[in-house]
Amino acid sequence: MSKVVIKSREEIELIRESAIIVSKTLGMLTSEIIPGVTTLKLDKLAETFIRDNGAEPGFLGLYDFPNTLCVSPNSQVVHGIPNDTPLKEGDVLSIDCGALKDGFYGDHAYTFPVGEIDSKIKLLLETTKESLYKGIAEFKAGNRVGDIGYAIQYHCESKGYGVVRELVGHGLGKTMHESPEIANYGKRGQGKKLENGMVLAIEPMINMGTHKIKHLKDGWSIITKDNLPSAHFEHNIALIDGKPNLLSTFKYIDSAQGINSNQELPFLGSETI
Repeated sequence: MSKVVIKSREEIELIRESAIIVSKTLGMLTSEIIPGVTTLKLDKLAETFIRDNGAEPGFLGLYDFPNTLCVSPNSQVVHGIPNDTPLKEGDVLSIDCGALKDGFYGDHAYTFPVGEIDSKIKLLLETTKESLYKGIAEFKAGNRVGDIGYAIQYHCESKGYGVVRELVGHGLGKTMHESPEIANYGKRGQGKKLENGMVLAIEPMINMGTHKIKHLKDGWSIITKDNLPSAHFEHNIALIDGKPNLLSTFKYIDSAQGINSNQELPFLGSETI
């Protein structure tokens, strides 16, 4: 990765527009994620929705990826390819989605339950989502990249989960993956200093068991080494006036699920949609 690209307020608002399209796409998909649906159907719905909202699918063709969504059920961590296998009651499905509009990307992810899920898996999802916000809280002026990773790692490992090492968050802007890399583990006070105008995709990928992963033969899909479930949550955030400002939102997902959540409140600036 090249050096960090600092964004202007105008550029941050363009990234926000793209991020909100992803947020709305994930919200639209929420009610479609039921037992019997295929991930290929979800993929087609997402592509149509993104295009209807004046954007291009951010992942389609990126690094030769063949689809709009990365769909990763159960023990798949990330980068799963949509297919015709129906989802089953009790599955969990991580969906990572990107959109490109006016030259800027939005990119975030959410792990969805399929029907009723096991309480232990539900706790994995809740903890991973909590760790995302703990990481975001450390994205402030004067801190360093390691502070974000430390917060995520401590929260998840204290509950016995495995923090994936090989996959990281990243800067976001005119390209999907910019500097700096944002690992989900680290040491306080280490790494690149955080500055106003940075835009990050923070994305904890947390496993129920071992942190170790392996690659499938399709060249994309990554699964847990012990085949236990994994969870993935991701937001896009800008550093504005020394504080983290959410560019993406899970409110459309929460609305479709009938959930009231205040987790985003500390990170909503006056510009937030």
